[in-house]
Amino acid sequence: MPRRQPGATPVPPMTYRHAAWIACIAVTLASIALALAWSPGWWWVAGVAGALSVLGLADVSQRTSTLRQLYPVLAHFRFGLESVGPEIRQYFIERDTEEVPFSREQRALVYQRAKRMQDTVPFGTIHDVYGNEYEWINHSLVPTHLSDHDFRVTVGEGGNAPYEASLFNISAMSFGSLSANAIRALNLGAKRGGFYHDTGEGSISSYHREHGGDLVWEIGSGYFGCRDAEGRFDPARFADNAADPQVKMVEIKLSQGAKPGHGGMLPAAKVTPEIALARGVAAGVDCISPAQHSAFGSPIGLLEFVAGLRELAGGKPVGFKLAIGHPWEWFGVAKAMRETGILPDFIVVDGAEGGTGAAPVEFVNHIGVPLQEALMLVHNTLVGVDLRDRIRVGAAGKITSGFDIARTLAMGADFCNAGRAFMFSLGCIQARSCHNDRCPTGIATQDPRRWTHLDVAGKAERVEHYHRNTMLGFRDLLCAAGLSSPAELGPEHIVRRVSGNHVSSLANIYQFLQPGELLGDVPERHAVFRSFWADARADTFAPPPRVLEMRASKSR
Repeated sequence: MPRRQPGATPVPPMTYRHAAWIACIAVTLASIALALAWSPGWWWVAGVAGALSVLGLADVSQRTSTLRQLYPVLAHFRFGLESVGPEIRQYFIERDTEEVPFSREQRALVYQRAKRMQDTVPFGTIHDVYGNEYEWINHSLVPTHLSDHDFRVTVGEGGNAPYEASLFNISAMSFGSLSANAIRALNLGAKRGGFYHDTGEGSISSYHREHGGDLVWEIGSGYFGCRDAEGRFDPARFADNAADPQVKMVEIKLSQGAKPGHGGMLPAAKVTPEIALARGVAAGVDCISPAQHSAFGSPIGLLEFVAGLRELAGGKPVGFKLAIGHPWEWFGVAKAMRETGILPDFIVVDGAEGGTGAAPVEFVNHIGVPLQEALMLVHNTLVGVDLRDRIRVGAAGKITSGFDIARTLAMGADFCNAGRAFMFSLGCIQARSCHNDRCPTGIATQDPRRWTHLDVAGKAERVEHYHRNTMLGFRDLLCAAGLSSPAELGPEHIVRRVSGNHVSSLANIYQFLQPGELLGDVPERHAVFRSFWADARADTFAPPPRVLEMRASKSR
Protein backbone atom coordinates (compact mmCIF):
# COMPACT_ATOMS: atom_id res chain seq x y z
CA MET A 1 0.00 0.00 0.00
CA PRO A 2 1.54 3.38 -0.96
CA ARG A 3 2.48 5.59 1.94
CA ARG A 4 2.02 9.31 2.09
CA GLN A 5 5.26 11.28 1.98
CA PRO A 6 6.10 13.16 5.18
CA GLY A 7 4.84 16.70 5.09
CA ALA A 8 2.61 16.14 2.06
CA THR A 9 -0.88 17.63 2.26
CA PRO A 10 -3.50 15.22 0.96
CA VAL A 11 -6.23 16.42 -1.35
CA PRO A 12 -9.09 13.98 -0.80
CA PRO A 13 -11.40 13.07 -3.65
CA MET A 14 -14.80 14.74 -3.64
CA THR A 15 -17.31 12.44 -1.90
CA TYR A 16 -20.60 12.74 -0.05
CA ARG A 17 -18.56 13.76 3.00
CA HIS A 18 -17.71 17.00 1.17
CA ALA A 19 -21.33 17.83 0.31
CA ALA A 20 -21.56 20.73 2.78
CA TRP A 21 -18.34 22.28 1.49
CA ILE A 22 -19.41 21.88 -2.15
CA ALA A 23 -22.80 23.39 -1.33
CA CYS A 24 -21.07 26.42 0.24
CA ILE A 25 -18.98 26.93 -2.90
CA ALA A 26 -22.07 26.66 -5.11
CA VAL A 27 -24.02 29.12 -2.97
CA THR A 28 -21.08 31.53 -3.07
CA LEU A 29 -20.92 31.51 -6.87
CA ALA A 30 -24.70 31.75 -7.24
CA SER A 31 -24.90 34.64 -4.75
CA ILE A 32 -22.17 36.58 -6.53
CA ALA A 33 -24.05 36.16 -9.80
CA LEU A 34 -27.34 37.29 -8.22
CA ALA A 35 -25.65 40.25 -6.53
CA LEU A 36 -24.20 41.43 -9.83
CA ALA A 37 -27.34 40.83 -11.88
CA TRP A 38 -30.16 41.55 -9.47
CA SER A 39 -29.72 42.85 -5.91
CA PRO A 40 -26.70 43.95 -3.81
CA GLY A 41 -28.30 42.21 -0.84
CA TRP A 42 -26.94 38.94 -2.12
CA TRP A 43 -23.42 40.07 -1.24
CA TRP A 44 -24.21 39.19 2.41
CA VAL A 45 -25.08 35.64 1.41
CA ALA A 46 -21.97 35.48 -0.77
CA GLY A 47 -19.82 36.70 2.12
CA VAL A 48 -21.09 34.10 4.57
CA ALA A 49 -21.00 31.23 2.06
CA GLY A 50 -17.57 32.37 0.84
CA ALA A 51 -16.20 32.36 4.39
CA LEU A 52 -17.49 28.82 4.87
CA SER A 53 -15.93 27.80 1.55
CA VAL A 54 -12.55 29.12 2.69
CA LEU A 55 -13.04 27.31 6.01
CA GLY A 56 -13.63 24.09 4.08
CA LEU A 57 -10.43 24.61 2.10
CA ALA A 58 -8.54 25.13 5.35
CA ASP A 59 -10.11 21.96 6.76
CA VAL A 60 -8.93 19.68 3.94
CA SER A 61 -5.48 21.29 3.92
CA GLN A 62 -4.65 20.90 7.62
CA ARG A 63 -3.41 17.69 9.33
CA THR A 64 -4.22 18.28 12.98
CA SER A 65 -7.84 17.11 12.99
CA THR A 66 -8.90 13.98 11.10
CA LEU A 67 -12.58 14.90 11.43
CA ARG A 68 -12.06 18.27 9.75
CA GLN A 69 -10.15 16.65 6.86
CA LEU A 70 -12.81 14.04 6.29
CA TYR A 71 -15.83 16.30 6.87
CA PRO A 72 -14.88 19.86 5.86
CA VAL A 73 -17.26 22.53 7.20
CA LEU A 74 -19.61 19.86 8.54
CA ALA A 75 -17.19 18.88 11.33
CA HIS A 76 -17.53 22.36 12.83
CA PHE A 77 -21.22 21.77 13.42
CA ARG A 78 -20.26 18.76 15.53
CA PHE A 79 -17.71 20.84 17.43
CA GLY A 80 -20.35 23.48 17.99
CA LEU A 81 -22.92 21.00 19.25
CA GLU A 82 -20.28 19.36 21.43
CA SER A 83 -19.38 22.71 22.96
CA VAL A 84 -22.94 23.17 24.22
CA GLY A 85 -23.39 19.48 25.00
CA PRO A 86 -22.73 19.86 28.74
CA GLU A 87 -25.41 22.51 29.05
CA ILE A 88 -27.95 20.53 27.00
CA ARG A 89 -27.33 17.38 29.04
CA GLN A 90 -27.30 19.25 32.33
CA TYR A 91 -30.80 20.63 31.79
CA PHE A 92 -32.48 18.11 29.51
CA ILE A 93 -30.77 14.76 28.99
CA GLU A 94 -28.05 13.32 31.22
CA ARG A 95 -25.36 14.11 33.72
CA ASP A 96 -21.69 14.41 32.81
CA THR A 97 -21.00 11.45 35.10
CA GLU A 98 -23.33 8.99 33.34
CA GLU A 99 -21.22 6.25 31.78
CA VAL A 100 -22.49 5.29 28.32
CA PRO A 101 -20.10 3.45 28.28
CA PHE A 102 -17.66 6.27 29.15
CA SER A 103 -18.98 9.47 30.63
CA ARG A 104 -18.28 12.85 29.12
CA GLU A 105 -16.18 13.63 32.20
CA GLN A 106 -13.96 10.59 31.57
CA ARG A 107 -13.56 11.36 27.88
CA ALA A 108 -12.88 15.04 28.52
CA LEU A 109 -10.16 14.17 31.02
CA VAL A 110 -8.35 12.03 28.44
CA TYR A 111 -8.71 14.69 25.74
CA GLN A 112 -7.40 17.41 28.05
CA ARG A 113 -4.40 15.41 29.21
CA ALA A 114 -3.60 14.22 25.70
CA LYS A 115 -3.66 17.81 24.42
CA ARG A 116 -1.84 19.18 27.49
CA MET A 117 -4.80 21.40 28.30
CA GLN A 118 -5.81 22.48 31.79
CA ASP A 119 -7.56 19.57 33.51
CA THR A 120 -8.49 21.26 36.77
CA VAL A 121 -12.19 21.86 37.50
CA PRO A 122 -13.84 24.76 39.34
CA PHE A 123 -16.64 25.00 41.89
CA GLY A 124 -16.41 21.54 43.42
CA THR A 125 -17.18 18.00 42.32
CA ILE A 126 -20.18 17.10 40.18
CA HIS A 127 -20.27 13.65 41.80
CA ASP A 128 -22.82 12.87 44.49
CA VAL A 129 -20.52 12.30 47.46
CA TYR A 130 -23.44 10.87 49.45
CA GLY A 131 -24.49 8.48 46.72
CA ASN A 132 -23.86 4.74 46.89
CA GLU A 133 -20.57 3.59 45.31
CA TYR A 134 -18.89 7.00 45.69
CA GLU A 135 -15.18 6.38 46.38
CA TRP A 136 -12.23 8.37 47.64
CA ILE A 137 -8.66 7.90 48.82
CA ASN A 138 -7.80 8.93 52.36
CA HIS A 139 -5.19 11.67 52.54
CA SER A 140 -2.49 12.27 55.14
CA LEU A 141 -1.66 15.29 57.30
CA VAL A 142 1.97 14.57 56.45
CA PRO A 143 2.00 14.26 52.65
CA THR A 144 5.13 13.08 50.90
CA HIS A 145 7.00 14.61 47.99
CA LEU A 146 7.97 12.45 45.02
CA SER A 147 9.83 14.08 42.14
CA ASP A 148 9.53 11.11 39.78
CA HIS A 149 6.29 9.81 38.26
CA ASP A 150 7.85 7.03 36.16
CA PHE A 151 7.02 4.12 38.43
CA ARG A 152 8.17 0.66 37.28
CA VAL A 153 7.52 -2.97 38.15
CA THR A 154 9.91 -5.80 37.25
CA VAL A 155 8.28 -8.68 35.38
CA GLY A 156 10.24 -11.93 35.05
CA GLU A 157 12.56 -11.10 37.92
CA GLY A 158 15.25 -13.75 38.21
CA GLY A 159 14.85 -14.81 34.58
CA ASN A 160 17.10 -14.29 31.60
CA ALA A 161 15.33 -11.18 30.29
CA PRO A 162 13.36 -9.34 33.00
CA TYR A 163 11.31 -6.36 31.84
CA GLU A 164 10.79 -3.08 33.70
CA ALA A 165 7.17 -2.32 32.88
CA SER A 166 5.38 0.97 33.42
CA LEU A 167 2.41 0.89 35.77
CA PHE A 168 0.18 2.06 32.89
CA ASN A 169 0.29 0.53 29.40
CA ILE A 170 -1.69 0.05 26.19
CA SER A 171 -4.04 -2.94 26.22
CA ALA A 172 -4.33 -5.52 23.46
CA MET A 173 -5.77 -4.03 20.24
CA SER A 174 -4.90 -5.75 16.96
CA PHE A 175 -3.92 -4.35 13.60
CA GLY A 176 -7.06 -5.13 11.65
CA SER A 177 -9.27 -3.91 14.45
CA LEU A 178 -7.28 -0.67 14.48
CA SER A 179 -5.93 1.08 11.41
CA ALA A 180 -2.32 1.24 10.31
CA ASN A 181 -1.90 4.86 11.39
CA ALA A 182 -3.57 4.19 14.76
CA ILE A 183 -1.06 1.38 15.41
CA ARG A 184 1.81 3.64 14.31
CA ALA A 185 0.69 6.46 16.60
CA LEU A 186 0.16 4.19 19.62
CA ASN A 187 3.55 2.55 19.20
CA LEU A 188 5.39 5.83 18.66
CA GLY A 189 3.67 7.28 21.73
CA ALA A 190 4.65 4.21 23.75
CA LYS A 191 8.23 4.53 22.51
CA ARG A 192 8.46 8.17 23.57
CA GLY A 193 6.69 7.60 26.88
CA GLY A 194 8.54 4.43 27.90
CA PHE A 195 5.56 2.09 28.28
CA TYR A 196 4.50 -1.04 26.44
CA HIS A 197 2.11 -1.61 23.56
CA ASP A 198 0.22 -4.93 23.52
CA THR A 199 -0.15 -6.19 19.94
CA GLY A 200 -3.51 -7.89 20.41
CA GLU A 201 -4.01 -11.37 18.99
CA GLY A 202 -3.59 -10.10 15.41
CA SER A 203 0.19 -10.48 15.88
CA ILE A 204 3.03 -8.12 15.00
CA SER A 205 2.52 -6.05 11.87
CA SER A 206 5.04 -3.89 10.04
CA TYR A 207 3.32 -0.89 11.64
CA HIS A 208 4.15 -2.21 15.12
CA ARG A 209 7.81 -2.42 14.12
CA GLU A 210 8.07 0.95 12.40
CA HIS A 211 8.88 3.08 15.45
CA GLY A 212 10.44 0.48 17.75
CA GLY A 213 8.20 0.84 20.81
CA ASP A 214 8.19 -1.97 23.39
CA LEU A 215 5.78 -4.76 22.46
CA VAL A 216 3.94 -7.42 24.40
CA TRP A 217 3.13 -10.07 21.81
CA GLU A 218 -0.29 -11.58 22.45
CA ILE A 219 -0.81 -15.18 21.33
CA GLY A 220 -4.48 -16.06 20.88
CA SER A 221 -6.23 -19.26 19.93
CA GLY A 222 -5.60 -18.57 16.22
CA TYR A 223 -1.81 -18.51 16.87
CA PHE A 224 -1.43 -15.63 14.44
CA GLY A 225 2.20 -15.00 13.62
CA CYS A 226 3.16 -18.45 14.90
CA ARG A 227 0.87 -20.91 13.12
CA ASP A 228 1.22 -23.54 10.43
CA ALA A 229 -1.00 -23.93 7.37
CA GLU A 230 -3.63 -25.78 9.40
CA GLY A 231 -3.78 -23.14 12.14
CA ARG A 232 -1.80 -25.12 14.72
CA PHE A 233 0.95 -23.63 16.85
CA ASP A 234 4.32 -23.57 15.04
CA PRO A 235 7.30 -23.44 17.47
CA ALA A 236 9.80 -22.36 14.79
CA ARG A 237 7.72 -19.40 13.62
CA PHE A 238 7.10 -18.40 17.23
CA ALA A 239 10.82 -18.44 18.03
CA ASP A 240 11.59 -16.26 14.99
CA ASN A 241 9.12 -13.55 16.03
CA ALA A 242 9.88 -13.80 19.75
CA ALA A 243 13.58 -13.19 19.07
CA ASP A 244 12.80 -9.65 17.91
CA PRO A 245 14.37 -7.34 20.54
CA GLN A 246 11.27 -5.15 20.32
CA VAL A 247 9.22 -8.01 21.85
CA LYS A 248 9.68 -7.67 25.60
CA MET A 249 7.07 -10.15 26.85
CA VAL A 250 4.68 -12.80 25.51
CA GLU A 251 1.04 -13.01 26.62
CA ILE A 252 -1.21 -16.01 26.00
CA LYS A 253 -4.79 -14.85 25.60
CA LEU A 254 -7.17 -17.32 27.23
CA SER A 255 -10.14 -14.95 27.11
CA GLN A 256 -10.85 -11.24 26.91
CA GLY A 257 -13.25 -9.01 28.79
CA ALA A 258 -15.12 -7.86 25.68
CA LYS A 259 -16.29 -11.37 24.75
CA PRO A 260 -15.01 -14.13 27.05
CA GLY A 261 -15.72 -17.62 25.79
CA HIS A 262 -16.27 -16.36 22.24
CA GLY A 263 -14.09 -16.77 19.18
CA GLY A 264 -14.00 -14.36 16.29
CA MET A 265 -13.88 -14.03 12.54
CA LEU A 266 -12.33 -11.36 10.36
CA PRO A 267 -14.39 -11.43 7.14
CA ALA A 268 -12.54 -12.21 3.93
CA ALA A 269 -13.10 -8.68 2.63
CA LYS A 270 -11.10 -7.28 5.54
CA VAL A 271 -8.21 -9.75 5.26
CA THR A 272 -5.93 -7.51 3.24
CA PRO A 273 -2.46 -8.66 2.13
CA GLU A 274 -0.94 -6.66 5.02
CA ILE A 275 -3.18 -8.27 7.62
CA ALA A 276 -2.64 -11.70 6.05
CA LEU A 277 1.14 -11.23 6.23
CA ALA A 278 1.06 -10.22 9.90
CA ARG A 279 -1.22 -13.08 10.89
CA GLY A 280 0.23 -15.78 8.65
CA VAL A 281 -3.06 -16.51 6.89
CA ALA A 282 -4.29 -16.36 3.29
CA ALA A 283 -5.44 -12.98 1.99
CA GLY A 284 -9.08 -12.67 0.98
CA VAL A 285 -10.19 -15.65 3.07
CA ASP A 286 -12.23 -15.59 6.31
CA CYS A 287 -9.80 -15.50 9.25
CA ILE A 288 -11.09 -17.61 12.14
CA SER A 289 -10.12 -17.24 15.81
CA PRO A 290 -11.40 -20.36 17.61
CA ALA A 291 -12.99 -19.98 21.02
CA GLN A 292 -10.56 -22.53 22.51
CA HIS A 293 -6.83 -23.18 22.28
CA SER A 294 -5.66 -26.35 20.52
CA ALA A 295 -2.13 -26.37 22.01
CA PHE A 296 -3.37 -27.40 25.47
CA GLY A 297 -6.55 -28.64 27.11
CA SER A 298 -5.91 -28.63 30.85
CA PRO A 299 -4.44 -26.37 33.54
CA ILE A 300 -1.22 -28.39 33.57
CA GLY A 301 -1.12 -28.23 29.78
CA LEU A 302 -1.44 -24.44 29.93
CA LEU A 303 1.53 -24.12 32.27
CA GLU A 304 3.61 -26.51 30.17
CA PHE A 305 2.79 -24.29 27.19
CA VAL A 306 3.95 -21.27 29.22
CA ALA A 307 7.23 -23.00 30.00
CA GLY A 308 7.71 -24.03 26.38
CA LEU A 309 7.14 -20.50 25.09
CA ARG A 310 9.54 -19.09 27.65
CA GLU A 311 12.27 -21.45 26.48
CA LEU A 312 11.57 -20.68 22.81
CA ALA A 313 11.63 -16.95 23.58
CA GLY A 314 15.07 -17.11 25.15
CA GLY A 315 13.82 -16.60 28.69
CA LYS A 316 11.66 -13.54 28.03
CA PRO A 317 8.74 -13.17 30.46
CA VAL A 318 5.68 -15.21 29.49
CA GLY A 319 2.25 -14.96 31.07
CA PHE A 320 -1.42 -15.17 30.23
CA LYS A 321 -4.51 -12.97 30.14
CA LEU A 322 -7.95 -14.13 31.16
CA ALA A 323 -11.40 -12.94 32.06
CA ILE A 324 -12.66 -14.87 35.07
CA GLY A 325 -15.62 -17.16 34.50
CA HIS A 326 -16.10 -20.55 36.20
CA PRO A 327 -14.07 -20.29 39.42
CA TRP A 328 -13.04 -23.96 39.42
CA GLU A 329 -11.18 -23.47 36.13
CA TRP A 330 -9.04 -20.68 37.60
CA PHE A 331 -8.57 -22.70 40.79
CA GLY A 332 -7.35 -25.61 38.67
CA VAL A 333 -4.68 -23.36 37.14
CA ALA A 334 -3.59 -22.23 40.61
CA LYS A 335 -3.37 -25.84 41.80
CA ALA A 336 -1.39 -26.75 38.69
CA MET A 337 1.16 -24.07 39.60
CA ARG A 338 1.72 -25.70 42.97
CA GLU A 339 1.82 -29.23 41.57
CA THR A 340 4.16 -28.56 38.64
CA GLY A 341 6.24 -25.70 40.00
CA ILE A 342 5.76 -23.93 36.65
CA LEU A 343 4.77 -20.31 37.16
CA PRO A 344 3.78 -17.65 34.67
CA ASP A 345 5.79 -14.45 34.99
CA PHE A 346 2.59 -12.42 34.94
CA ILE A 347 -1.19 -12.72 34.77
CA VAL A 348 -3.41 -10.01 33.28
CA VAL A 349 -6.97 -9.96 34.61
CA ASP A 350 -9.39 -8.56 32.05
CA GLY A 351 -12.66 -7.30 33.50
CA ALA A 352 -15.97 -7.91 31.76
CA GLU A 353 -16.31 -4.14 31.29
CA GLY A 354 -13.46 -4.29 28.77
CA GLY A 355 -14.70 -3.47 25.31
CA THR A 356 -12.29 -2.78 22.44
CA GLY A 357 -13.49 -5.92 20.68
CA ALA A 358 -16.93 -5.91 19.04
CA ALA A 359 -19.16 -8.67 20.43
CA PRO A 360 -22.78 -9.84 20.52
CA VAL A 361 -24.89 -7.82 22.94
CA GLU A 362 -25.42 -10.83 25.22
CA PHE A 363 -21.66 -11.15 25.67
CA VAL A 364 -21.12 -7.42 26.14
CA ASN A 365 -23.80 -7.15 28.80
CA HIS A 366 -23.92 -10.49 30.57
CA ILE A 367 -20.75 -12.60 30.24
CA GLY A 368 -17.72 -12.54 32.52
CA VAL A 369 -16.82 -11.23 35.96
CA PRO A 370 -16.25 -7.46 36.33
CA LEU A 371 -12.71 -6.33 37.04
CA GLN A 372 -12.86 -5.66 40.76
CA GLU A 373 -14.33 -9.05 41.70
CA ALA A 374 -12.12 -10.86 39.17
CA LEU A 375 -8.97 -9.14 40.41
CA MET A 376 -9.82 -9.91 44.03
CA LEU A 377 -10.32 -13.60 43.21
CA VAL A 378 -7.00 -13.89 41.35
CA HIS A 379 -5.07 -11.91 43.97
CA ASN A 380 -6.61 -13.84 46.89
CA THR A 381 -5.98 -17.22 45.24
CA LEU A 382 -2.30 -16.46 44.59
CA VAL A 383 -1.92 -15.25 48.18
CA GLY A 384 -3.69 -18.37 49.43
CA VAL A 385 -1.32 -20.71 47.57
CA ASP A 386 1.66 -18.61 48.71
CA LEU A 387 2.72 -17.59 45.18
CA ARG A 388 1.65 -13.96 45.04
CA ASP A 389 5.15 -12.53 45.50
CA ARG A 390 6.47 -14.57 42.55
CA ILE A 391 3.87 -13.56 39.94
CA ARG A 392 3.06 -10.05 38.72
CA VAL A 393 -0.61 -9.24 38.24
CA GLY A 394 -1.91 -6.75 35.68
CA ALA A 395 -5.46 -5.49 35.38
CA ALA A 396 -7.55 -3.98 32.59
CA GLY A 397 -11.08 -2.68 32.59
CA LYS A 398 -12.24 0.91 32.03
CA ILE A 399 -9.18 2.59 33.53
CA THR A 400 -8.82 6.24 32.56
CA SER A 401 -7.49 8.26 35.52
CA GLY A 402 -4.85 8.25 38.22
CA PHE A 403 -7.52 7.34 40.77
CA ASP A 404 -8.56 4.31 38.68
CA ILE A 405 -4.93 3.17 38.77
CA ALA A 406 -4.69 3.78 42.52
CA ARG A 407 -7.86 1.80 43.27
CA THR A 408 -6.76 -1.09 41.04
CA LEU A 409 -3.32 -1.31 42.65
CA ALA A 410 -4.88 -1.10 46.10
CA MET A 411 -7.02 -4.13 45.24
CA GLY A 412 -4.01 -6.26 44.38
CA ALA A 413 -2.71 -5.40 40.90
CA ASP A 414 0.92 -4.56 40.15
CA PHE A 415 0.24 -2.65 36.91
CA CYS A 416 -2.68 -1.55 34.74
CA ASN A 417 -3.56 -1.60 31.04
CA ALA A 418 -6.07 0.49 29.10
CA GLY A 419 -7.44 0.22 25.58
CA ARG A 420 -10.31 2.62 25.02
CA ALA A 421 -8.64 5.38 27.05
CA PHE A 422 -5.69 5.35 24.66
CA MET A 423 -8.14 5.34 21.76
CA PHE A 424 -9.59 8.55 23.20
CA SER A 425 -6.08 10.00 23.29
CA LEU A 426 -5.92 9.34 19.53
CA GLY A 427 -9.12 11.31 19.04
CA CYS A 428 -11.83 8.62 19.36
CA ILE A 429 -15.22 10.28 19.90
CA GLN A 430 -17.06 7.15 21.11
CA ALA A 431 -19.06 6.95 17.88
CA ARG A 432 -19.30 3.18 18.48
CA SER A 433 -18.67 2.41 14.82
CA CYS A 434 -15.64 0.19 15.47
CA HIS A 435 -17.31 -2.86 13.92
CA ASN A 436 -18.62 -1.44 10.64
CA ASP A 437 -15.44 0.07 9.16
CA ARG A 438 -16.94 3.57 9.36
CA CYS A 439 -14.96 4.99 12.25
CA PRO A 440 -15.19 8.78 11.73
CA THR A 441 -11.74 9.44 13.19
CA GLY A 442 -9.75 6.85 11.20
CA ILE A 443 -8.83 4.80 14.27
CA ALA A 444 -10.89 1.60 14.06
CA THR A 445 -11.18 1.21 10.29
CA GLN A 446 -9.32 -0.25 7.33
CA ASP A 447 -10.80 2.28 4.91
CA PRO A 448 -7.80 4.22 3.52
CA ARG A 449 -10.08 7.17 2.77
CA ARG A 450 -10.37 7.54 6.53
CA TRP A 451 -7.26 6.18 8.26
CA THR A 452 -4.73 7.95 6.03
CA HIS A 453 -5.98 11.26 7.44
CA LEU A 454 -4.94 10.32 11.00
CA ASP A 455 -1.72 12.26 11.60
CA VAL A 456 0.74 9.83 13.20
CA ALA A 457 3.21 12.33 14.66
CA GLY A 458 0.55 14.55 16.19
CA LYS A 459 -1.49 11.70 17.65
CA ALA A 460 1.64 9.99 19.03
CA GLU A 461 2.36 13.16 21.02
CA ARG A 462 -1.14 12.96 22.48
CA VAL A 463 -0.65 9.30 23.44
CA GLU A 464 2.60 10.21 25.18
CA HIS A 465 1.10 13.25 26.94
CA TYR A 466 -1.96 11.34 28.14
CA HIS A 467 0.22 8.65 29.70
CA ARG A 468 2.58 11.15 31.30
CA ASN A 469 -0.15 13.40 32.73
CA THR A 470 -2.12 10.44 34.07
CA MET A 471 0.97 9.12 35.84
CA LEU A 472 1.59 12.60 37.25
CA GLY A 473 -1.96 12.58 38.59
CA PHE A 474 -1.38 9.15 40.13
CA ARG A 475 1.87 10.34 41.72
CA ASP A 476 0.11 13.32 43.27
CA LEU A 477 -2.51 11.00 44.79
CA LEU A 478 0.28 8.90 46.33
CA CYS A 479 1.86 12.02 47.81
CA ALA A 480 -1.46 13.26 49.20
CA ALA A 481 -1.95 9.88 50.89
CA GLY A 482 1.48 10.16 52.54
CA LEU A 483 2.95 7.25 50.57
CA SER A 484 6.41 6.90 49.05
CA SER A 485 5.79 4.05 46.60
CA PRO A 486 2.91 2.42 44.71
CA ALA A 487 3.75 -0.78 46.59
CA GLU A 488 2.50 0.89 49.79
CA LEU A 489 -1.03 1.32 48.41
CA GLY A 490 -3.42 -1.02 50.14
CA PRO A 491 -7.19 -1.60 50.33
CA GLU A 492 -7.29 0.41 53.54
CA HIS A 493 -6.57 3.59 51.58
CA ILE A 494 -9.69 3.43 49.38
CA VAL A 495 -13.06 4.15 50.97
CA ARG A 496 -16.46 3.47 49.40
CA ARG A 497 -19.95 4.56 50.43
CA VAL A 498 -22.00 1.38 50.55
CA SER A 499 -25.24 3.02 51.73
CA GLY A 500 -26.54 6.44 52.62
CA ASN A 501 -25.02 6.51 56.12
CA HIS A 502 -22.38 3.78 55.93
CA VAL A 503 -18.88 3.94 54.45
CA SER A 504 -16.19 1.29 54.52
CA SER A 505 -12.65 0.80 53.28
CA LEU A 506 -12.02 -1.85 50.66
CA ALA A 507 -10.08 -3.72 53.35
CA ASN A 508 -13.39 -4.24 55.17
CA ILE A 509 -15.61 -4.69 52.12
CA TYR A 510 -13.51 -7.52 50.65
CA GLN A 511 -12.19 -10.53 52.53
CA PHE A 512 -8.50 -11.22 52.12
CA LEU A 513 -6.72 -14.54 52.53
CA GLN A 514 -3.51 -14.96 54.47
CA PRO A 515 -0.36 -16.25 52.71
CA GLY A 516 -0.57 -20.03 52.31
CA GLU A 517 -4.11 -20.26 53.72
CA LEU A 518 -5.36 -22.44 50.84
CA LEU A 519 -2.60 -24.98 51.45
CA GLY A 520 -4.39 -26.15 54.59
CA ASP A 521 -8.10 -26.31 55.34
CA VAL A 522 -10.45 -24.46 53.01
CA PRO A 523 -11.38 -21.11 54.60
CA GLU A 524 -15.04 -21.25 55.57
CA ARG A 525 -15.56 -17.48 55.45
CA HIS A 526 -15.07 -17.38 51.65
CA ALA A 527 -18.08 -18.89 49.87
CA VAL A 528 -16.37 -19.26 46.48
CA PHE A 529 -13.40 -21.14 47.97
CA ARG A 530 -15.67 -23.19 50.20
CA SER A 531 -17.78 -24.21 47.20
CA PHE A 532 -15.17 -24.94 44.54
CA TRP A 533 -11.58 -25.04 45.81
CA ALA A 534 -11.49 -28.61 47.13
CA ASP A 535 -12.92 -30.11 43.93
CA ALA A 536 -10.86 -28.10 41.43
CA ARG A 537 -8.26 -30.21 39.60
CA ALA A 538 -4.94 -29.40 37.98
CA ASP A 539 -5.41 -31.98 35.22
CA THR A 540 -8.75 -30.80 33.82
CA PHE A 541 -10.96 -27.76 33.30
CA ALA A 542 -14.04 -29.98 33.68
CA PRO A 543 -16.71 -29.07 36.24
CA PRO A 544 -16.45 -30.78 39.64
CA PRO A 545 -18.85 -33.64 40.45
CA ARG A 546 -21.11 -31.47 42.61
CA VAL A 547 -21.70 -29.08 39.71
CA LEU A 548 -22.45 -31.99 37.37
CA GLU A 549 -24.96 -33.34 39.88
CA MET A 550 -26.73 -29.99 40.01
CA ARG A 551 -26.94 -29.93 36.21
CA ALA A 552 -28.25 -33.51 36.10
CA SER A 553 -30.99 -32.69 38.60
CA LYS A 554 -32.68 -30.48 36.00
CA SER A 555 -33.37 -33.46 33.72
CA ARG A 556 -34.82 -35.76 36.32
